[in-house]
Parts: sequence; C-alpha cells; structure tokens
Amino acid sequence: MIHRTRRTTLKSCLAASLALLSSIAWAAPFPTRPVTLVVAYPAGGEVDVMARLLAEKLSARWKQPVVVENRNGAAGTIGSAYVARSAPDGHTLLVAPNTFITAPLVLHPGSGAKYDPITDFSPIAHLCDQSLFVVVNKVTGVRSMQELVARVNEGKVSAYASPGNGSPMHILGELLSRSASITLTQIPYRGTAPGLADVLGGQVPMLFGTMQSIAQYLPSGNLVALAVADTARSPFAPAVPTLAEAGFKNAEISTWQGFLGPKGMPDDLVRTLNQDVNAVLAMPDVASRMKDMAMIPGKGDAPTFARILATDAKRYKKLVEDFRIQPD
Repeated sequence: MIHRTRRTTLKSCLAASLALLSSIAWAAPFPTRPVTLVVAYPAGGEVDVMARLLAEKLSARWKQPVVVENRNGAAGTIGSAYVARSAPDGHTLLVAPNTFITAPLVLHPGSGAKYDPITDFSPIAHLCDQSLFVVVNKVTGVRSMQELVARVNEGKVSAYASPGNGSPMHILGELLSRSASITLTQIPYRGTAPGLADVLGGQVPMLFGTMQSIAQYLPSGNLVALAVADTARSPFAPAVPTLAEAGFKNAEISTWQGFLGPKGMPDDLVRTLNQDVNAVLAMPDVASRMKDMAMIPGKGDAPTFARILATDAKRYKKLVEDFRIQPD
C-alpha cells in the first residue's frame, strides 16, 4: 500500500514537473526573430491584401519584422503544407481562405502537397467573412434570379466563371443548380481575376464573386448583382436579395479567411496570437480598410475558429462527394 502511494505521488510530481517545464519553455518572449505570414496564392488577391494589412500592424505590435511570403501553386496546397511542416513556435503562420479546406479534396493524386486541414494545423483566429454574389454581364439582359433561371432553361445562359474545382464559387454553382433544378456549366480559371475579365468582356455570362471583386463594375451597370448566397442580405449591398428570398433555398455558402499555425503550438501562444490579431482587427483604420474591401471582421477565440473549421470541413467533404466534384 505504501509503495503504491509512493508511485502515485511520484507520478503526480512528474506530471506537475512536465507541466511546469512546458510553461517555462513558453515563458520566452515572442517573437524572438522575424515572423513569416504565408499566403498560398499569388500577390494582389484578397487573401494577400489581408495578410499584408496584418503584417504591418503585427510588426509594430511585436517589434519584429513580419513578412508576407507568397508560396502559391497546386490550388494553394503547397503553401499550406509548408506551414503544416514548420516548427510550431509561431514564427511561420498561414493566412488562408476556406478554399484551404476543399483544395486537398479535389486535386489529382501527386499533383499537390498533402495535408489535413483539421489535424495538421493549430486554428488561431477567424479573420473575416465575405459574401458571394450571383453576378451577370449586362449584355445578358437578366435583372433577376427568375429571369436568370428562365434564360438557363431556354439555353441562352448557362456558363459561369469560377476560380477552379472545389472552390466556394464552384460549390455555389452546384448548390444553385440543385436548388433551381437547372444545369449550370462551370468554366474554371486559374483565379478570380481572369474569369472576371472574361465575364466583363462578354465571353462568359456569369460568375459568383465577392463584393470586393465586383463593386467597381456595379454602378456603371456593366455587372448586375442578382442575389447574395448568404443567410441574410449583405450590409454592403442591402438592396440585393438573398437566394432564399428569391425562392432558391439551401444554396447558402460564403467565403472566409482565417489565421493558422502548425499543429502542436502551445495553448498560451495560440491565445496570445488570437488576442493580438483581434486587437488588430479592432483598430479603427483596419476596420475602415476592411469595410472598403467588403469584409466583415471575424471575432472570437481560437476554439470558436476551430469549430468553424470542423463544421465546414464536414460540410464541404459531403458536398464534394454529393456533387462528384473531380480534379481540374
């Protein structure tokens, strides 16, 4: 009995010692050297803009350089996998859209880097949400969702530009096709910009885009926003109805951006990074810049963002399987 008590006491002391050593290891200041924010897409896109906005403010807050590194390729999986393989010390982090979840599901085997969006990363912060709009070129003459569905059924409009298989835009095309009992044809591009250029040029009649990407073309009427694929109207376009309001239910999907690190980051470090990022998002000039980009700032702690990731990963995996989405 005495021996068992001693063993139990020794185990308790060992566990306490390990916990103390862990806290001492994290007691070192952060950051101790320059921090890299990886963006798995080319410079100039919406994720890149957000990362550079964060980098500027976090650099001033941390008193260390914060550098944005664009590691694009293979639908974003190369840059994301690079972060997943990095040391979990907070000096290499990822700014990613929700395409980060679907990309590994729709790549040809061997064509991209492998990672699991849930088990290979430490969720840190939900940065922002962006609504997706159903948009047509003015030459279509379409001014409502009902007119769009009629034109599709007449065979006059059917194609839409998207940034690739498995993207939120592609999934929206499938959701809308199912909801409206129509057949829309995806034309995949390498990114939003080239697809938008062809819609503006009249080569493709339709796309699903964020307000940031389409806003400058709405006042002139060159593009017409028919509906928003969200549960509520967008504060950036309150006159545009939701798809549900237009009569097309169960077609809601939006985009978000998040802040992540490699798996195994200490909880205290994740909490510190979350607090710092949320402090940046609350800065008046940052909030103003995000409003200009039609981004709704995220909020909440790391576990809240982890739940968003888990929910979306489960939903997107099912949608990819249901719609039999194949690699580009």
